[in-house]
Amino acid sequence: MKNRLLWVVVFVIVLVLSIGVFSACGSSGAEKEEVSTITITDMAGRVITLDKIPEKIVSLAPSNTEILFALGLGDKIVGVSEFCDYPAAAKEKPKVAGFADANVEKILAAEPDVIFISSTMHVDEVLPALEKYGMTVVVIDPRNLDQVLDSYTIIGSVTGTSEKAARIVDSMSARMKAVTDKTNELTADQKPRVFYVMWHEPLMTVGGDTRIHELIEKAGGTNLFADTIGYPTIDLETLVEANPEVIIAGTGMGEGADAPFTFARNEARLESSEARKNDRIYEINTDLVGRPTERMIDGLEQMARMIHPELFD
Repeated sequence: MKNRLLWVVVFVIVLVLSIGVFSACGSSGAEKEEVSTITITDMAGRVITLDKIPEKIVSLAPSNTEILFALGLGDKIVGVSEFCDYPAAAKEKPKVAGFADANVEKILAAEPDVIFISSTMHVDEVLPALEKYGMTVVVIDPRNLDQVLDSYTIIGSVTGTSEKAARIVDSMSARMKAVTDKTNELTADQKPRVFYVMWHEPLMTVGGDTRIHELIEKAGGTNLFADTIGYPTIDLETLVEANPEVIIAGTGMGEGADAPFTFARNEARLESSEARKNDRIYEINTDLVGRPTERMIDGLEQMARMIHPELFD
């Protein structure tokens, strides 16, 4: 039973980080932009046309919900998923979906003008069901930081808040540039070997095709397992041989939230690592690196300070 529970936790973590299914929420007072029809291409390559600015919105992914609140559209949201918990106002919205499923009847009853989805599972299973009833669905599924910026642009275009979205994108871009202007000057030898602990039982990390890998690289580190893909399981002996100079553990996820950090600090076989010897083991809230929203820039800035305190402290 214990092993089964651990694997369930690991499975959820992988899916959460893959699709950004974490947090979302904010405020009201959205800008009003005069439009006739709205036509956009979503992140699934689908051309979507709306004949008016939406007044009622459903969001099935926490990241999308967070973006909607950031754009001042909280009062227009009429349905969210169970995982939409940031900001706090999102928790008060009607729940119409779980992690990978959706209650189509509840969504239809909410009569939304547009529905934002993001996960591969939603695209495969939920999207056809919603389109069957003539629902307007927009897929937002960013795979890298540039696409995270695009998420704001697309959602802003759909909701008539393009100007506010552009301001947020400009701010995010400027903050990223403030980091990379420094880290881009580093030589390969100046970029420490970084191991990111996604989970500890089994030991899991991030591959070179993930957003967290991109954060590590932009923060001036070298991802030890950049030659892998997704969220691979790593043998502890392999990690010991790789000798990480910096270890960053993701924390804050459900029960055992601090377990990855505790593992990194206490695992006896890591005593010989440069990270342990030099007390360079850190923790970071998974929300800041796993959710494709503006808060990911907070995660980048924190990682930069961890990896290169001489540049950012």
